[in-house]
Amino acid sequence: MQYKEISKSVLKRLPGYLTYLKSLPEDDATYISATALANALGMGEVQVRKDLALVSDGGRPKIGYHRKSLMEDISQFLGYDNTTDAILVGAGKLGQALLGYSGFKAYGLNILAAFDTNPVADRTEDGKPILPMDELENYCRKNKVLMGIITVPTAYAQQVCDQMIACGIKAIWTFAPVHLDVPENILVQSENMANSLALLSMHLKAQIKESDIL
Repeated sequence: MQYKEISKSVLKRLPGYLTYLKSLPEDDATYISATALANALGMGEVQVRKDLALVSDGGRPKIGYHRKSLMEDISQFLGYDNTTDAILVGAGKLGQALLGYSGFKAYGLNILAAFDTNPVADRTEDGKPILPMDELENYCRKNKVLMGIITVPTAYAQQVCDQMIACGIKAIWTFAPVHLDVPENILVQSENMANSLALLSMHLKAQIKESDIL
């Protein structure tokens, strides 16, 4: 199908649909409707229907989407069927954990190398190089890397972000809990653990209060 222009908000919702579809048992129903998907994820049916229509033309009235075909359509649209090479800056404990996580392969992400101002080793346990920061630009240009991952302390995140952009990076995944100023054509996805923990804590408190009332 010919894809329509898609917003960043839709891009952020699509992986959630795919994760839910993958979680269903292999012998589950062959077809799934936008209504069923919306109910399962606690979302609006109209929104889900619009999102799916942007990436798949396989929906049928009163039948829904062929589940496996829909998974393939979403995966293809998100680029999970193609490998995306990335570099990581900040080879500390979090950076090392991400470098060693094999699950990224299922989503088409391949972290080629890590960079650090003071590398404690020149390679990870599985052989990925850990290089000094002064080699960042040459490595990115040579390997045509367009995605960068930031796992440095907050105080250095903007500086690293600027360096990545100067090296040709177009998409940035950051684990630093700080807003990054970037040009309009650069996409930044933030993983704010503090915000996630706060939401989980608030949910837990609400559940505890509700159980006390009952």
